[in-house]
Amino acid sequence: MRVDPSLAFETELWESGLLHIAGLDEAGRGALAGPVAVGAVILPKDSTLLASTLKGARDSKQMTPLERDSLAPRIREIALAWAVGFASAEEIDLQGIVRAVRLAAIRALHQITLAPQYLLTDFRLELPQINIPQRSLVKGDARCLSIACASILAKTERDALMRELDAQYPGYGLGKNKGYGTQAHRSAMERLGLSPIHRRSFHVRELGL
Repeated sequence: MRVDPSLAFETELWESGLLHIAGLDEAGRGALAGPVAVGAVILPKDSTLLASTLKGARDSKQMTPLERDSLAPRIREIALAWAVGFASAEEIDLQGIVRAVRLAAIRALHQITLAPQYLLTDFRLELPQINIPQRSLVKGDARCLSIACASILAKTERDALMRELDAQYPGYGLGKNKGYGTQAHRSAMERLGLSPIHRRSFHVRELGL
């Protein structure tokens, strides 16, 4: 039986007097092309409203595109504040994926219109350079509603961008594969070479391109 993420972590913090809790999660870490994205979401302290409005929200990787596209506008509407930050393929190549993900997270936090008092981040998204109390949760997008919502916004915003990039760099199927290493995408990379938005580092090196 599927267990959806809860508000247990947020509730503990709300009860301690902290009301602006930001959940953060990324999308696109393992792609071969395009940016990495990090979503940041601050939900209101209203468990009844959240339960009724955001029912079905969970790890975006476990959702269908239709489910994500249905929930994303509801998250944006109900959130006290939200933002999505990006780090480009070039920045990933220059800094490495870990630092690039952190850069995207910092950009999201700089854009968000309400200053977070605490961060709940998915595992591997620790932000030691940010002077805000925080906690990194293993499988956070499956356990914590704020992180799940951040996951959905990061995924849907990045997918929309990849569809735009598909028009700029046709032939790779980016609108369909979203930059991930499907066999069709790898074959296109071998046939066409690398576009300016392909990551020259890590996974791409394995192809010998």
